[in-house]
Amino acid sequence: MKFIPAIDLKDNKCVRLKKGKEDNLTIFNDDPVNQAKFFEKNGCKRIHIIDLDGAFGRSDINKQTILNIRKNTKVEIELGGGLKNERDLDFWINQGIDFLIVGSLAINNKILIKEISKKLKNKIYVALDVLHQHIMIKGWVESSQVTIDQVLKDYESTDIKGFILTDINRDGMLEGLNIDLIKENILKTNKNIIVGGGLSNYDDLINLKKISSSNLEGVIAGKSFYSGNIEITKAIKILENNAQN
Repeated sequence: MKFIPAIDLKDNKCVRLKKGKEDNLTIFNDDPVNQAKFFEKNGCKRIHIIDLDGAFGRSDINKQTILNIRKNTKVEIELGGGLKNERDLDFWINQGIDFLIVGSLAINNKILIKEISKKLKNKIYVALDVLHQHIMIKGWVESSQVTIDQVLKDYESTDIKGFILTDINRDGMLEGLNIDLIKENILKTNKNIIVGGGLSNYDDLINLKKISSSNLEGVIAGKSFYSGNIEITKAIKILENNAQN
């Protein structure tokens, strides 16, 4: 299972939001490229990058920073936030981004994403951004009224790589992963699932390891790392070797 640190970009800085709210923001690093290099140096195999400005409709602000991260690291990158159309997806794949995360587009234009996934096989993750059992879209500010089950069913037989399951109520809150939500939904799909939202400490990682499902691909770490609750080397050891100390 992968330990996937997050870089959330706003105005070209590493930030964290609480529950995805744009007005509840903390800046953790003014230099996202150096932050990405740090993750690579410390053994991370993949970085989770979210363009928050893009998610809120300001797609060009962080573009050069993302390109600079790609240019200066060799780790896998999964990128989401503000991917609005096929042109956006093609652009980032052509720039060397390994995986793309689609949220609103996957809900509002299923036919397009299914077609694109044939061309970009195993390159696309569909975001399951969950609030009160419904999928949120448009930077988590609008409910789609679509359920997790509907999205899982829609994309189970497609060429997407998998799903990224986030409990919005816990995101950035250090309240612990929603293990029940993860257990409930990982059994409903054969696709890979990456989980996020609420990771707080090593106990969360140990509890994840207890979920005996081969399609649990990784866990995203944001505030738990930036606040000092989790140290990368120990986290990777737990996930890869099931070490508990």
